[in-house]
Amino acid sequence: MKQTLVIGSAVVDVIVNIPHLPVTGEDVHISKQSRSLGGCAYLTSDILRHFLAPYSLCTAVGGGIYGNFVLEKLKERGVTIYVRRGEKENGCCYCMVEEGGERTFIVDHGIEYTFHEAYLEKIHTKSIDSVYICGLEIEETTGTNIIDYLRKHPEYEIYFSPSPRIMKIQAERMAAVLALHPIVHLNEKELLEFTNESSVEGGAKALHEKTQRPVIVTLGEKGAYCFDGEKDLYAHPVKTTVVDTIGAGDSHMGAVIAARRFGLGFGEAIEAANYISAAVVAKSGGLLEKEDFRNALSKMPERLQQKFSTRV
Repeated sequence: MKQTLVIGSAVVDVIVNIPHLPVTGEDVHISKQSRSLGGCAYLTSDILRHFLAPYSLCTAVGGGIYGNFVLEKLKERGVTIYVRRGEKENGCCYCMVEEGGERTFIVDHGIEYTFHEAYLEKIHTKSIDSVYICGLEIEETTGTNIIDYLRKHPEYEIYFSPSPRIMKIQAERMAAVLALHPIVHLNEKELLEFTNESSVEGGAKALHEKTQRPVIVTLGEKGAYCFDGEKDLYAHPVKTTVVDTIGAGDSHMGAVIAARRFGLGFGEAIEAANYISAAVVAKSGGLLEKEDFRNALSKMPERLQQKFSTRV
């Protein structure tokens, strides 16, 4: 069976709960601190794992205290580790979570954000039919390696999450990625900033003109939207209590990729993904455990559950 190649980072999320982001010179006491496995690519791939959708995670696991943590946690979750570079430091992400659940990231990038085609030597590349990429890796010095690799494989369906740093990606690189005709997945703020449009529908259509592929937009408490090239598709939000928003977009992306592999159209894919992301924001950190995932699946409409029931 064909699989999705997930290219990108697996890091340690150091989650720091605070009443609000401090201003210069202010003294703020934290209410709680914890560590979790994170990284946009890893969190996306973990949803594929829950759905039993075939995938390979191409991430370089470094050394140091963070690399050792990542290595241990990946092994615990049964994730195959294809690239180990213990001589290089693995990075981390400091996740500042304010009351209300909004998060702000302070990131130390390590080897996990790099990509070289040699990283694929132990992966069964002939079975790949789709690829996930993130703007964080495209922005890095080795981001051109990802673009060059994908140019060699026009047969791949590409899922692209630009990340909140969408406006920091070099214009030339961003144009090169969009020229690969990816399915772009981003949030409302990112879309409107990048396209300079005043509406989600207008922004999605403007981005579609560049990619000629569907554009998926997460809308937070308003649900999700997709322009598939012909129609505006909307998915209602799923009621939940927000603990923090870490991994909300990544889990939504992972669920969309899995849903598409199960044969769901884009409208149903974003609808199903809303249930998964709602479960993620209802707990601390970006990970779902098996029971969390099962509960999220059970809350989906029966017509969606039936489409996943043959595998999950």
